[in-house]
Amino acid sequence: MMDPIEQILGILREKGGAEYGSERVTQLEHALQCAHLAETTGAASALITAALLHDFGHMIHDLGRNPAERGLDDRHEMRGRDWLGQWFAEDVTGPVRLHVDAKRYLCAVDAGYFATLSPASVRSLVLQGGPFAADRAESFISLPHARAAVELRRWDDGAKEPGRRTPDLAHFRPHLQASLRSI
Repeated sequence: MMDPIEQILGILREKGGAEYGSERVTQLEHALQCAHLAETTGAASALITAALLHDFGHMIHDLGRNPAERGLDDRHEMRGRDWLGQWFAEDVTGPVRLHVDAKRYLCAVDAGYFATLSPASVRSLVLQGGPFAADRAESFISLPHARAAVELRRWDDGAKEPGRRTPDLAHFRPHLQASLRSI
């Protein structure tokens, strides 16, 4: 069986060159920017790993290129959580699973948040169910890993800058290794 980190890095290298929806960065650039933002805030390895892999589900589905532009929600947060759950515990997979709902939460509780979303994020928000109602937002934030997912969401939103310099994938290998679940 292939080493899980090598398998993950291989998929990132192979499929990460694809466009990140209609953003002006690739999937890999977005992943590296998000992980770098997490790392610069002093986040734990598990949350840095979640930041690097939060959109992994976009790279492992068979729905073709840019499903959101065709009106499809690829449920990448669930696909990613399920696939990554082979090797990582909930401190990684929980924020991955909840990062979409964190966007819905932030739209409900932060009056200025929606205005910061890129057009692609607005489009996907509609497909993902739109902003939470107040009671749903309150329920969401009490879930395990919800606060970490909100942190991840903010890094996610800030990780779409063309040409931003980041460390390469190899730099994040120790965080991946430290986050592996004991089997």
